[in-house]
Amino acid sequence: VRLYFRYKQVTCRTRGATPRDDSHTKVPKSTVHVTTASNDSHTDGADPMSKPPRVISVLPSATEILCLVGGSDLLVGRSHEDNFPRNITHLPVLTGQKTTYTTAADVDAQVSAALGSGQSLYTLDVETIRSLAPLDLILTQDLCAVCAIDLATVERLAADLEPRPVVLSLNPENVEDVLTDVLVVGAAVQREAEATLAHAALLARMAVVDEAVARVAPGPVTNVAFMEWPDPIYVGGHWTPQLIQRAGGAHPLNPATAAKGGGAGKSFAVPHEEFVASDPDLIIVCPCGLDLAMIRTEMDRLQGETWWRELRAVRSGRVAMVDGDAMFNRPGPRLVDAFEWLASVFLERPELAPSDFPVEWLESSLPPSS
Repeated sequence: VRLYFRYKQVTCRTRGATPRDDSHTKVPKSTVHVTTASNDSHTDGADPMSKPPRVISVLPSATEILCLVGGSDLLVGRSHEDNFPRNITHLPVLTGQKTTYTTAADVDAQVSAALGSGQSLYTLDVETIRSLAPLDLILTQDLCAVCAIDLATVERLAADLEPRPVVLSLNPENVEDVLTDVLVVGAAVQREAEATLAHAALLARMAVVDEAVARVAPGPVTNVAFMEWPDPIYVGGHWTPQLIQRAGGAHPLNPATAAKGGGAGKSFAVPHEEFVASDPDLIIVCPCGLDLAMIRTEMDRLQGETWWRELRAVRSGRVAMVDGDAMFNRPGPRLVDAFEWLASVFLERPELAPSDFPVEWLESSLPPSS
């Protein structure tokens, strides 16, 4: 289970020494952290980038981006959370997690205990990674110590490999950063042309939604409460409120602002009283890392709470359960799917949403009208 975005910490920096090969490390500006490779060559003495680069990813969103730009054939190892696209799930698993999902509250307790004692939440299979050498590139992140393995651990591993691979850490704060990361990854694996086409296609899809939103006459805006974790309640952060607002809604519990680069601040916990006071028109329950089956279990618990049952959105059947392992929480290409779905709901235009978008609606608790 992919853990949720608690304690999101953003480190936005780019640093590097003299690269082994300029074409390997030149990437568009973005919120990325690049640790460049050593000058050592592969054992055959050839330029390592004269051959297709060998890549491992310990970040599911980066894996999705790599595959989008036509790099699935370059991937030789993946994280335990990588389950999309399906054609990479046969690859060796290089990470693991120390927590076990039982309930949302229990996961929160496990995470708090581990972080409080300075323990990592993840493991790294160093021996398997060594067996995959030589490696050219490791895709990772430095956005959240809870969501995936930390950058420092990955960098220590890379420094101990021979030759030393490039470490590319993706740390998007908003939707624009996520889309730019398509170009970043494409450049890093020498698939610039494919990345440019993929980037343009994503922009074109978003433009269709933007146009649809722009055509709507001014009127009431859907007040959304996005639940990124149910116990304790964490509200959506970073790119999620931005997507909601761009699609024509509002997210008052953590709004996106220009001061934050178009995104919102990190996800944070709110007491249920504050959640109730926001009086949402629509509640989106999309816990990070939980699929629909797990969400249904959590909803059973919420349904036992009086404050939850009395919410206007709950009573009117305006609660959407969205697969949190696939949508919104991974900063990758499928954020565009989520954007299209949001607009389809706000504008009441179901044709805008992907036909296979993973959502279920909670039944209304209001008695049927006579």
